[in-house]
Amino acid sequence: MANYPISGACQCGGVTYKLLAPPKLIAACHCKECQKLSTSAFSITAMVELKDLEISGELQEWRRLADSGNTSVAKFCPTCGNRIYHFDPNKPNDIKLKPSTLEDTSILQPSVHIWVSEKQDWYEIPEGVKIAQKQT
Repeated sequence: MANYPISGACQCGGVTYKLLAPPKLIAACHCKECQKLSTSAFSITAMVELKDLEISGELQEWRRLADSGNTSVAKFCPTCGNRIYHFDPNKPNDIKLKPSTLEDTSILQPSVHIWVSEKQDWYEIPEGVKIAQKQT
């Protein structure tokens, strides 16, 4: 069991933050965009509320149109480029934290794997974990 708050930071330390409460959900996303983002088979996302984050440092923004038709906004460190979180501008309080930036990553046990329709063939999803072919 993790003790909150948990501190996090980008690679260069220019952006730091505290996660004040446990995530509502932790997902592993296998979509091609997340594979590009993580340079791996999937990326991990922790669904948190904006009120549960205290962020220090300058963030820049990048936007793209998601498969759903919604806009996906990424907030990242302008120095090292490390993404800190994503959000949908229509739901600005629902934050998709990139939790590999946390100091204590012991909470990173996905309860759902999404976009498994684009999953790398060599990756095996653990038994008993919920899956979704696309977005949940």
